[in-house]
Amino acid sequence: MSFRVLKYLSFTHSAIYTALLVTSVAGGMDDAKYVLGWAHGIGWIVMSLLCVDAVRRRLIPLWLGVMVAVVGGVGPFAGSIGFLYAERRAGSPASLPQRDMV
Repeated sequence: MSFRVLKYLSFTHSAIYTALLVTSVAGGMDDAKYVLGWAHGIGWIVMSLLCVDAVRRRLIPLWLGVMVAVVGGVGPFAGSIGFLYAERRAGSPASLPQRDMV
């Protein structure tokens, strides 16, 4: 499991949640709501377990694992935003050591 795979799984979970919200607001489509609701619930459990394992393996920071596991059940967008933030933060010049530093 890599950071990139977890990021794309988080995006997929957010897309499922968005579809669930749309079908709920639109009304009707009870079968779609049922399937999307189960997909969201199972997706949250799987994402939580994968992120706990990723934190233990030091693939993702603790704050990101908490964001996905705790906040992700209610709003998986927080986990997706967290992955984007962590990716950009890791690639920023401020996080890279300078050559003159020991």
